Amino acid sequence: MKQHQYRITVEHLARADGGPSPYAAPLQFAVGNHDDLLLIAQRLRQRDDLADINSDAFAIGLKLFGEVLLEHKQHPLFAELRPHFAAFMQQLKKGAAAQ
Repeated sequence: MKQHQYRITVEHLARADGGPSPYAAPLQFAVGNHDDLLLIAQRLRQRDDLADINSDAFAIGLKLFGEVLLEHKQHPLFAELRPHFAAFMQQLKKGAAAQ
């Protein structure tokens, strides 16, 4: 399957108590996804029904998780979750009008 390729970087800026990060370097990895993640993030940013959430984090997290789920759909860990995730994605794709 052809995939878009991404570099994901997570940099710890500060601890919850305001102290400095104990990590010397960010976590960085390359990952593929069948969807254009930046386009999806842009589309979710424009949805009024998602205005109260961090739609960028939601979009990227959801799509990264969804791709792992797709690539490992036979893994027993995901068996119970798969039908619920599929239903959730269908509802999300329907948009604000369906709610």
